[in-house]
Amino acid sequence: MSKRSARFLVALCAWTLYVWGTRLWIMAHQHNSAGFVVVHVTLALISIAFGLVAGRIGWRALRPRNAAGEKPVDVPV
Repeated sequence: MSKRSARFLVALCAWTLYVWGTRLWIMAHQHNSAGFVVVHVTLALISIAFGLVAGRIGWRALRPRNAAGEKPVDVPV
């Protein structure tokens, strides 16, 4: 994956979190019908999940690799 594509996926994640976070914040301060809230919260959760997956794929593609071309090993602290 190219760095440009990886950056796009990370930006997509950030945008998705911003849009749905803002929308959920606005909805929390309005009086909407239960059906409206259920549908939009469901859409938000699904969209946020897809955004996070896309962001993770992009983030992992941007991580530096070692000299052998392998993924770096995560060392627990």
